[in-house]
Amino acid sequence: MKRIVLIALGVLAASTGAFAQTPDIDTPLLALPQNLRADAGVVKWKPDHTYDALKPSKNGLVCYDRSGLPLQQPFSLECTAEGNLPRVKQNMEAEALGDKMKSEAKLGEQEKAGTRVKPVYGSVWYHLMGMSKEMARTHMTIAVPGATQASMGLPENGRSGGVWIMNAGTTTAHLMTPGE
Repeated sequence: MKRIVLIALGVLAASTGAFAQTPDIDTPLLALPQNLRADAGVVKWKPDHTYDALKPSKNGLVCYDRSGLPLQQPFSLECTAEGNLPRVKQNMEAEALGDKMKSEAKLGEQEKAGTRVKPVYGSVWYHLMGMSKEMARTHMTIAVPGATQASMGLPENGRSGGVWIMNAGTTTAHLMTPGE
């Protein structure tokens, strides 16, 4: 009888392992255009702001789910260049303070001290965010750290209706496009 119970428990343990949840690598990729998804990587951020690679990148892009994290929408996906992950880590550490003003102050201090990690110049940041997956909207920016109107010839505000530089002259400088 003991042998039957042990075998049954062994079978149950093995089948439970077979049904264990696998990490979701499809959802974070939704922030990317369809033609970039197959080769993009996926990471899962941990509470200590390190991450596990769930899928390696073949195209230099990596995606992750930020849903429900401090200062994020209930549904929030982001993708960017692998080289931007150290900056993402800084962002997440600041956002973990849970207060937008404190977060921005911390990042501002890093900017002033020269310790703010620069994003990869020309890298794209893809976002899909909203109150739910069904209500999510896309947003895309292009990192141009340090760029100004003088260096790029683009305006530093959106009043002209065309592409413009937001946060000009900082590591956070990025191109904004109308309607994005």
